[in-house]
Amino acid sequence: QALQGETLFTSAGCAKCHTPQFTTSNSHPMAELRGQTIRPYSDLLLHDMGPGLADNMGEGIAGGSEWRTSALWNIGHTADVNEAGEAYLHDGRARTLEEAILWHGGEADASKNAFCNMSAADRAALIAFLKSL
Repeated sequence: QALQGETLFTSAGCAKCHTPQFTTSNSHPMAELRGQTIRPYSDLLLHDMGPGLADNMGEGIAGGSEWRTSALWNIGHTADVNEAGEAYLHDGRARTLEEAILWHGGEADASKNAFCNMSAADRAALIAFLKSL
């Protein structure tokens, strides 16, 4: 189920911002950090997430609806390590991973809509994939 969910994650466009992996630079001053493959499921960039997630508190050049893509690595352990249980997004407003996806807007509208248009089984597979991270 999680393997099917990984395919759905990519086909829905989630991996455009939640980039599965990349390799660190070969020019880092610390040799042990050079050329390392990491799997953050983030591009670490700012994206306009729309008015639903906006806090209207810009920071630096980022506007109130712009957020850095959260890394999804280990998101499957959130309920285990968070005293409040499952709580997602920057402020914990989403009580489930599905709810967190549904809060996405702006640049992520197409991916959210792709998720909404999936069958219940496909949505469950995508969530199972996220919980496997």
